[in-house]
Amino acid sequence: MRGEWERAGAHTLVRQGREVELLHRAMGFATLALVTLAPLLIVVAAADPLGRGGFASWLADGMGLSGRSARVLTDIISPPRKVIGTTSVLGGVALAVFGVAFGGSVQNGYERIWGLPSGPWHRVWRQAVWMIAVTTYLYQEVQTRDLASGPERIALSAASGVLFFWWGQHFLLGGQVRWRDLLPGAVATVLGLGGLRMFSYFVFTPLIVTNAISYGAVGVVLVVESWLIGVGYVVYGGALLGRWGLEHHGPGHRDG
Repeated sequence: MRGEWERAGAHTLVRQGREVELLHRAMGFATLALVTLAPLLIVVAAADPLGRGGFASWLADGMGLSGRSARVLTDIISPPRKVIGTTSVLGGVALAVFGVAFGGSVQNGYERIWGLPSGPWHRVWRQAVWMIAVTTYLYQEVQTRDLASGPERIALSAASGVLFFWWGQHFLLGGQVRWRDLLPGAVATVLGLGGLRMFSYFVFTPLIVTNAISYGAVGVVLVVESWLIGVGYVVYGGALLGRWGLEHHGPGHRDG
């Protein structure tokens, strides 16, 4: 049994996960996403000319929530309608700084996974562009709710997800890794996010209601933060799994 484990290279995957501190990075991803991505999406949702329900609706859709749990999340997290007018210049600058830090954290995670040196400081523009791309990607994901449903939406969401994470790795890594080598990681990431969405539907849906009753708004935020940790784990874990599969089961791999 141990020989089959080693031949499959699974022990290498576990070791690499420890080396890149996968869980630690996932927790950092969740923290930065909460203080950066959430406020940014709140502003974008408030400015949305199509008016699809605001940020809370976006979050409920991403977590796969429905019914009472979605209503609880909306009641607690929905921002004021005048959020754009009350956003100060200082707040906007702080949001931009944290946004770049978030992009830098994801870039550093990808660099560690692929064994690349940290990019120079003047590549900070890549992190800013990536943040804009993330916002655009999440925005279009929400818009597809009314354009397609069932298998059509799943196919559309999967295709856009693979394209985004495929491009995102290549862009943040500055083209140091070939496109074809990054595709398995993008596919693994999207599959992992799909699995996380199912897990969220069965676990976080009832948990949000019970936490809201027991702990109020803090309990709901804790559930959202737990979900974001899962997202971070999948984002980094998918890229790591893609590289592992390429090294141990790719075209250039030879047994023995």
